[in-house]
Amino acid sequence: MSEKFSPTLRIGDLNDFIAPSQACIVSQKGLILTKREKTENQEKIGPPFKPSQTEPVKISLKDCLACSGCITSAETVMLEKQSLDEFLSSIRSGKAVIVSVSPQSRASLAAHFGLSPSQVFRKLTTFFKSLGVKSIFDTSCSRDLSLIEACNEFVARYKQHHSTDGEGCNMSLPMLSSACPGWICYAEKTLGSYILPYISNVKSPQQAIGAAIKHHICQKMGFTPDNVYHVAVMPCYDKKLEAARDDFVFSVELQGETGDDKVIRITEVDSVLTSGEVLELIELKSTNFKVLEESPLDRLLTNVDEEGHLYGVLGSSGGYAETIFRHAAKTLFGKEIKGPLDFKTLRNSDFREVTLEVEGQTVLRFALCYGFRNLQNIVRQIKFGKCNYQFLEVMACPSGCLNGGGQIKSKPGQSVKVLIQSLETKYMEDILVADPFENPLVKGLYDEWLDQPGSEKAKRYMHTTYHPIVKSIASQLHNW
Repeated sequence: MSEKFSPTLRIGDLNDFIAPSQACIVSQKGLILTKREKTENQEKIGPPFKPSQTEPVKISLKDCLACSGCITSAETVMLEKQSLDEFLSSIRSGKAVIVSVSPQSRASLAAHFGLSPSQVFRKLTTFFKSLGVKSIFDTSCSRDLSLIEACNEFVARYKQHHSTDGEGCNMSLPMLSSACPGWICYAEKTLGSYILPYISNVKSPQQAIGAAIKHHICQKMGFTPDNVYHVAVMPCYDKKLEAARDDFVFSVELQGETGDDKVIRITEVDSVLTSGEVLELIELKSTNFKVLEESPLDRLLTNVDEEGHLYGVLGSSGGYAETIFRHAAKTLFGKEIKGPLDFKTLRNSDFREVTLEVEGQTVLRFALCYGFRNLQNIVRQIKFGKCNYQFLEVMACPSGCLNGGGQIKSKPGQSVKVLIQSLETKYMEDILVADPFENPLVKGLYDEWLDQPGSEKAKRYMHTTYHPIVKSIASQLHNW
């Protein structure tokens, strides 16, 4: 793999949580290259021709043919434009570099360095700004925005499902969360059109903050979208693939030097760095992170109150099930739920459910569905019309986002189970629990930009679509 990639990507053990990686088929000058296929017998299928050795073949995520040769493609197909070199090069180029940090990555760094999440965030602010980054934001803010849109979408689907006209109601529930790109990749490539209508069309927090920065916040900061380079720090390699989707690219018309107008294509998220890559960058710069000075947080898109406390929702994988459950109980049935929800473990620790009863009847049944073995069961139930859940928070990784492939690995002698427990503890260590609907930053985004939840502007900027991906003929023949 190219030396421009970090050692994490070149030598790391990148596991696909969904399934072992199979073949990857890419087109090179009209010819088909076939790479090794991992089968039960580890058989090797050689290339049909000898590729030219004059220059190395380079592929990016946008070259991916979605041939189903791999499921979580971003863990094996990395692109140079999402590398540490490209990140540092963008800073040197004079672009306004903005970094948005996920709470899962904060927890990973906090557990590694023995700090609190707020300490990590303030030290990251010092570190990134010392490199030339303009602002560091918090995807907990955009997560609140995504949660509000998801709450609105669920209530609309629930009412449609129980409407008397019956038109389209069979495809409205259950609603499946859409924040996990590994799950979305699998659904589009393997499950096709029968499962896609059930998936929420709300953008993930990564893409929500990307849209907010490129369409709205950059103007408040005095920049044009084409001069902003937005980097998201995430727990998952699949987030690199998500950022490269054409659905998250928009066109802007600019006036050229000769007076002619030109149209340029702009991505909402230019690059994704994993938690492990940020640690590598810290080590690359020989920074003693634990003793680094803490800087004030950028408040424009960061969940921090006047006293300097970070705030957000419970739920280390986004809190979708919990937040939507509380909102639906209150909005649809007038039941305001105080205190923690009683999630009951069913098949295993990665499949838990919570229910709401009204007058002896179960009116809401939600579940957390993490890991491929649970995901497959739910998909089968939906396919045959036997799923009795209204909402499922679906994540491809066992234990959810804290266990993402891009997180910092366990220390020698530390088991993965102990690491996950440590991350769970760190995640909300000094974070205040807050209602997304009361977030003043999100209220400001609606007042200044999006109008209201579910509005036409909100649908334009905060929602997306999913597409069944037709396999290439070469892929079908190869798999056959």
